[in-house]
Amino acid sequence: MTVPELIRIVSRSSPMALAQVERVRTELAARHPGVRTEVVPVTTTGDRWMGDLSQVEGKGAFTKEVDAALLAGEADLAVHCVKDVPADRPLPAGTVFAAFLARDDIRDALVHPGGLGLDALPAGTRIGTSSVRRTAQLAASHPHLECVPIRGNANRRMEKLHAGEADALLLAVSGLERIGRRDVISQVLPVETMCPPIGAGVLALQCREGDTAVIDAVGPLGDPAAHRETTAERMLLHVLQGHCNSPIAGYARSERNGDLSLRAKVFTPDGKTVLNAHEWAGPLDPATLGTSVAVALLRQGARELIDGIAH
Repeated sequence: MTVPELIRIVSRSSPMALAQVERVRTELAARHPGVRTEVVPVTTTGDRWMGDLSQVEGKGAFTKEVDAALLAGEADLAVHCVKDVPADRPLPAGTVFAAFLARDDIRDALVHPGGLGLDALPAGTRIGTSSVRRTAQLAASHPHLECVPIRGNANRRMEKLHAGEADALLLAVSGLERIGRRDVISQVLPVETMCPPIGAGVLALQCREGDTAVIDAVGPLGDPAAHRETTAERMLLHVLQGHCNSPIAGYARSERNGDLSLRAKVFTPDGKTVLNAHEWAGPLDPATLGTSVAVALLRQGARELIDGIAH
């Protein structure tokens, strides 16, 4: 296998994104000690726009500029959070996922300056989040709490919290761990309380389709369990054809014996309607499992629910 002397890695320029790139660089260096890496940071539409994402490009707002740099030959490898990569449409033509890294924590965390847990928060507490998934689930489980929109990277959101724009935050555990701020977590929420987004905790490595040298170099960094789980989850989202205002949550889980399961939920924004499906793969491959769970949700009325949400 011919390994490139230099691999240019494109990523969003936020502190968390750059921390994710450092993980990739470290794992690459351990496997290919002679390879040099160079970081190509870009600022995406999603990083610049602090309003409702549906007014720009939804989740594609976090990937368009990264994809463009890869396709233009300005970089050789892109590092994405899978949850930010749209699954309702194919990857940009000419690109492929070369690997999914071993999965990090998929759970959400409550950040409260006083260290309170979710159940201890008094009525009217303002929870900072711009996630329709989190908002719908909080409306269902804790209707006495108020969700207020808050955007920006994790550090910026914590600055807004301390400035009084919210009383508490909901953030991803994996993101806080990546920037070394697990210390701010007052409660890690179980998935039964806050079902995670599709692709939570997984980093994807994307390359140009014909760049076999880079694909061969980074492919071995992939984790088989993360690949199976992510494949099932993204197929679920692809079949559901959800948009950026669709409260959809779900996660696949690989057991040690190889069994794979997928649980998924679709909500109305007010949390008053919840569709739920859970299946084990058995003889099914991951993509077929994702399709099967999506069909189970569609039979419950997911299409009408999703299409009835403005976006």
